[in-house]
Amino acid sequence: MAHIGRFFVDKTTVATNAGHVPEQELKNAGLKATVPRMRILEIFQKAQGGEQQRHLSAEDIYKQLVAENVEIGLATVYRVLTQFEAAGLIVRHYFGNDRATYEIDDGAHHDHIVCTRCGRVEEFVDREIEQRQKSIAERLGFELEGHALSMYGICADCRRKLAQAKQR
Repeated sequence: MAHIGRFFVDKTTVATNAGHVPEQELKNAGLKATVPRMRILEIFQKAQGGEQQRHLSAEDIYKQLVAENVEIGLATVYRVLTQFEAAGLIVRHYFGNDRATYEIDDGAHHDHIVCTRCGRVEEFVDREIEQRQKSIAERLGFELEGHALSMYGICADCRRKLAQAKQR
């Protein structure tokens, strides 16, 4: 059994740390366990486990469901994502564009660095940055309740491609 965020996953059963199956997790969040919700939750669990990209857009999820022959509309995917976000199951991010991406809210804080060319998102935690942000908040008279840090740059793969294109 593999640990995936707030969930434990094996090939036949999915359970939360509290021992609940996703159906129970959805009910605990005040949501009825419908097929679209269960399938979308499974996609996020797989993403959390590293089998695919972790930050998913509604379109990414829709394409995966269509590829699996799940009959669902894009509007339904958006509706489920909104419900999951309101229930605290996922977090929405905007990484410098108009397209929202989502990830499971596993309760662990992390920041992001985003490639401005290909859109790749990497997560990181840096104690010095965390302490500096707290110090800045205190200096300015704030009690820090939370924050989101996103940095932007060009990843190594895209820099390599740019260098190759210049050589041609």
